[in-house]
Amino acid sequence: MATLTKNDIKVTRTKNSKLSSIDFNNLAFGQVFSDHMLVCDYKDGKWQIPEIIPYSPITLDPSAKIFHYGQSIFEGMKAYKDTKEDVFMFRPMENVKRLNVSAKRLAIPEVPEDYFFEGLKALLEVEKDWIPTNEGSSLYIRPFIFASGKGFHASPADEYKFIICTAPSGAYFSGKVKVLIEEQYSRSANGGVGFAKAGGNYAGQFYPTQLAKAKGYQQVIWTDDTTHEFIEEAGAMNVFIRINDTLLTSPVSDRILDGITRKSILQLAEAEGIKTDVRKVKVSELVEASRNGSLKEMFGAGTAAVISPISGFGFRGEDFDIPELENTFASQLKNRIINIQTNKTEDPFGWRVKL
Repeated sequence: MATLTKNDIKVTRTKNSKLSSIDFNNLAFGQVFSDHMLVCDYKDGKWQIPEIIPYSPITLDPSAKIFHYGQSIFEGMKAYKDTKEDVFMFRPMENVKRLNVSAKRLAIPEVPEDYFFEGLKALLEVEKDWIPTNEGSSLYIRPFIFASGKGFHASPADEYKFIICTAPSGAYFSGKVKVLIEEQYSRSANGGVGFAKAGGNYAGQFYPTQLAKAKGYQQVIWTDDTTHEFIEEAGAMNVFIRINDTLLTSPVSDRILDGITRKSILQLAEAEGIKTDVRKVKVSELVEASRNGSLKEMFGAGTAAVISPISGFGFRGEDFDIPELENTFASQLKNRIINIQTNKTEDPFGWRVKL
């Protein structure tokens, strides 16, 4: 099959750019959207040629299967611009691989890698001026696929849409968060779709998180679905725990997302001489570490926030504070990752991709 190039992608530019009206010094996360988006349809058994069009609403039939059976997946990425106006992405091959892992699990046709990358490069070329240069800002990239085929029959759709939208964004979180360890509700189950970036995974998190917020917490720590003994994720992020000078995180599984930031932290920590241990961590171990003073840090890790420090956690009606330290693993690792992403330092891992 012939390889797609960006020259194959039709570009229709907007006649009314919003760019001049955007305050790049005050960007919320994911609230402002750039002028264009990439759209690619799957029909007649194959993906059609992508095209770039002005950002606009989508029209769907009421019987489109996304509304009824939830075939929907997505990815989260970022583009950065350095002081020379060069544009970079961070480990994009991992995103396309994971998108197709998610697609396979939800019976969605996999997107050819050249469609993904050439389409994304063409879109970023059109939207280059939308990439912020302010400290802590980036162009957030949201590739997603959903079932657009029609019908009420409970079966995979015969048509799909692959879309990439972008949003110039500031920091996802500001400050530390306080979390509640969840023992009633589960994020995912063995044999399920917890490892996929499926929309339904996140929809199911909202209600338990609302309950936690009503109690004064910002997020939920998810535990395993069977016993609720083991820590798994922090909200929509992977979770890391520092006990003494060892950084712990749960192994990926059917229930836990194979986070790109997570695997980058593990590799970077090893290079920095920080001891890591990928294993199951019991809630009781976390509580005991807090009581005896060996718990030094907790943080969430994901594309949007990179690293989000946790200030304390609640468990069975008791609150546990996490000490405030100088030169934390969280700050050290976050700075290293961001400096690689924004081309401020050398990239010994080959993670940074220049467009």
